[in-house]
Amino acid sequence: MTTTEQVPTVDAGWAEEVRALAERHDAVVLAHNYQLPEIQDVAHHTGDSLALSRIAAESTASTIVFCGVHFMAETAKILSPDKTVLIPDAAAGCSLADSITADQLRSWKSEHPDAVVVSYVNTTAAVKAETDICCTSSNAVEVVASIPAEREVLFLPDQFLGAHVRRITGRGNMHVWAGECHVHAGISGPALTAQSEAHPDADLYVHPECGCATSALYLAGAGAVPAERVRILSTGGMLDAARASTAETVLVATEVGMLHQLRRAAPDVDFRAVNDRASCRYMKMITPAKLLRALREGRDEVRVDPELAARARAAVQKMVAIGQPGGGE
Repeated sequence: MTTTEQVPTVDAGWAEEVRALAERHDAVVLAHNYQLPEIQDVAHHTGDSLALSRIAAESTASTIVFCGVHFMAETAKILSPDKTVLIPDAAAGCSLADSITADQLRSWKSEHPDAVVVSYVNTTAAVKAETDICCTSSNAVEVVASIPAEREVLFLPDQFLGAHVRRITGRGNMHVWAGECHVHAGISGPALTAQSEAHPDADLYVHPECGCATSALYLAGAGAVPAERVRILSTGGMLDAARASTAETVLVATEVGMLHQLRRAAPDVDFRAVNDRASCRYMKMITPAKLLRALREGRDEVRVDPELAARARAAVQKMVAIGQPGGGE
């Protein structure tokens, strides 16, 4: 079968067809903030991974079309077990979610049998099923702080988010898995320093998954950038900050797809990527043609073993109960 046969050709009326097909099939289209702009614009809802999964759970639609990476669609299925969940490209993976397996986590747990396992929501369903509490980038500090001080904590899989949480909480008995998102890890301290020197009056929005998060705090601590202009934020937090911003320029350290939503939220602000090559190829695998195919053909459906989903659901629901997660990714 040729590529043309697999992926329908997109014409100028594709957005109208997406909406018509969604209505016909009782489907809601969700798009993550890192998706292609045209996907974000056609979706019924755009946001971070957890917010979209919560929307999926609350939606009356019988079908969820999740334009994101696979663990996000899995999380939606975990929270919405009775709904059909489709992802327009089942090969859209995640380097961070792939950085730890359930077997590796079980082995790590055996070395620390009394520890509480905290998993970032950017993990597979199998890893969530081995987890005590999930967290988002916006409530990770709150989740870890809720654990009794004498208990060890195993935090996974992102080493940069883990370092940020350990720095804020001052927790000495917190062990951090050495995983990373290859895109965020590539947004380096030297790149951030160079951009801040080129734009000395700019605010800095830095996602805690970034390799430059420590550098951002160093710049603030050293007085190179006023501390009040340096913000370590989830994607949801970035949007909230953008809407309230009075800055002329904001340097953004996260995946470049986020710029689209930030510019929509605050069109008078000049948002600039710290690294304009920080683009996730997995996120960009969801194209207009593949979204149309998913709606026309009902593929690819995301399935999670019911027993596995039940165990994973408990960890996600504990996360939701701790604070108000404003950003999942």
